[in-house]
Amino acid sequence: MKLLAGNSNRALAEAVASHLDVPLTRAQVKRFADNEVWVTIDENVRGEDVFIIQSTNYPANDNLMELLVCVDALKRASARRITAVMPYFGYARQDRKTGGRTPISAKLVANLIERAGADRVLTMDLHSGQIQGFFDIPTDNLLSAPLLANDIKANYHKPNEIMVVSPDVGGVVRALAVASRLEAELAIVDKRRSGPGKSEVANVIGDVSGRRCILFDDMIDGGGTLCNAAQALIDNGAEEVSAYVTHGVLSGAAVERVNGSVLKELVMTDTIPAPDRVAGGSKIRYVSCDKLLGEAIRRIANEESVSKLFD
Repeated sequence: MKLLAGNSNRALAEAVASHLDVPLTRAQVKRFADNEVWVTIDENVRGEDVFIIQSTNYPANDNLMELLVCVDALKRASARRITAVMPYFGYARQDRKTGGRTPISAKLVANLIERAGADRVLTMDLHSGQIQGFFDIPTDNLLSAPLLANDIKANYHKPNEIMVVSPDVGGVVRALAVASRLEAELAIVDKRRSGPGKSEVANVIGDVSGRRCILFDDMIDGGGTLCNAAQALIDNGAEEVSAYVTHGVLSGAAVERVNGSVLKELVMTDTIPAPDRVAGGSKIRYVSCDKLLGEAIRRIANEESVSKLFD
C-alpha cells in the first residue's frame, strides 16, 4: 500500500499516514508558470495499491485537476489499483437538474475521475447519497455521525437535555442517525430557500423550549442556514444552540457570521483545512477524521468490510 497526497489538505494526509504507519509517497505536485498542474511520482509504484488523499475544496477546480493528473500519472506508472480518497467531494451540491438548461456537475466530476483511471473512490458524508450511483466503480461513503456523536458525548454530560436538530427537511435522515446514537429527541427547522446560498426559517417543528440544541448538517458554506436556524431555536425558547458539521467550506464572511451569531460553538471535522481567519477567540473547533479515514483505507487495502466501521 502507498499513500499519495495532493496539496488540498496536506496536514490530514500526514495524520492519516501517521495513523497507518505508512510514509507518504515521494512526489512533486507543482504548477507551471501559467498555473498548469505538473506531477512527478518520485518512487516506483508499479503493481502497488495506491491511495490519493485529496479533497476538492477551494480552489475547487485546481484541487480537482491535481487529483485527475495524479490519477493519470499513477495509471501510466502501472499502479495496480488507484483509490481516490476525497474527504470532501466538491460539486456535490450540483447533484440534479434544478431547472431548464442546468448541468448535473456532480455526475460530470464522477465521469472525469473514472476516465482519468481511478479504480475506486473513498469519500465522506456526500451531500446526497445518490452520488454514489454516479460512479460505475466501487464508492465508499464514510459517515461522520459516530465520530461527532462521540465528541458530543464527551462534551455534553446531561444527555436528557440534548435535542438534535436538522437545519432543513432534507437533512432529517442525517440528523436522525446522530440522534439515535445519543438516544436524543429530534427537531426540524423548516427552511425555505429563495436562491443559491440564501435561506430563511419558516417554522420550527418540535418543542425546543429549555433544551440544549445541537444542529447537525453535512456542510457549512456561507453560514446563513445554520446561523438563521440557531436564532430561530433561541427565539423558540432553546437554552443554547451548538452546531456539528462534517465539511467546513466557510466561504466569504462565514467565520465572522458564526462568531457574531447566537451559536455557542461550531464543531467540524478536518476534511477541509481550517482557513487562516479561524484563530483564537473563535467559536469554531475541529475534530480530526484521520483515524476514521485511516481505518477505512486499511480495510480496503486488506479487502475487509468498510461498513463494519459503523455497526
